[in-house]
Amino acid sequence: MKRCVLIPLLLALFVVGVFPATVDTVSVFSKKMEKEIKTVVIKPQSYDGENTFPVLYLLHGYSDRYDGWVNKVPQIRELSDQYGVIIVCPDGAFGSWYFDSPVDPAFQFETFVSKELITWVDNNYKTVASREGRAITGLSMGGHGGLYLAFRNQDVFGACGSMSGGVDIRPFPNNWDIAKRIGSQRDYPERWEENTVMGLLHLLTPDALKIIIDCGTEDFFFAVNERLHDELLYRNIPHDYITRPGAHNWEYWSNAVKYQVLFFSEYFKSRQ
Repeated sequence: MKRCVLIPLLLALFVVGVFPATVDTVSVFSKKMEKEIKTVVIKPQSYDGENTFPVLYLLHGYSDRYDGWVNKVPQIRELSDQYGVIIVCPDGAFGSWYFDSPVDPAFQFETFVSKELITWVDNNYKTVASREGRAITGLSMGGHGGLYLAFRNQDVFGACGSMSGGVDIRPFPNNWDIAKRIGSQRDYPERWEENTVMGLLHLLTPDALKIIIDCGTEDFFFAVNERLHDELLYRNIPHDYITRPGAHNWEYWSNAVKYQVLFFSEYFKSRQ
């Protein structure tokens, strides 16, 4: 009898030990877009409702959604536990690129992520509600978003990153719905300059942001990441830059995110 009781108990402890973090799926209202946006919030096991925790905003890529990260890389729950950070994964819609679109009022995702979502998270969770307690990163389209939003909102985010990011949209005028969000490059070249990460480097000053960039050498975005790295070096902007063999896929990102969360954890600790 004791043996029968013990086995289920051990199994329960094993399950809790694997994924003790709590995953909330919430709806956050965007006043600017006049709609609810689905968002995943991962709380570490140590979250007790009393102490405050830093927050990592983790963005998905083109054609994915808010639960892409937690479903395809469930280990991010372990990372939340290991480093004591809240991880927030908002829905960025199909091809938003995290712009405030001048073309489509239904795609106002810079305002949503950098203002409305952050306000909601700070009001509903025990967070370090300052730039020193916030970082943002993502993969592919979300890698563009991580740098784009941080560069443009340095009062909001203290650290940022990109994994396989589309950090220069200009070489891709016909891809991934970008023209649907900001107009065609031929008709609106200034919008393509103003809304690419490569066009925002004038906003940076040395050490204003902690920056980490990661891209595989077989990735179709590798060339633009190399160019961004070189330009940041030329401008004396400190940053971590990681490359290794790998393509534009979940195998690469499931590895890359481990280095990113470590990087942001060290940033948060340095600001305590």
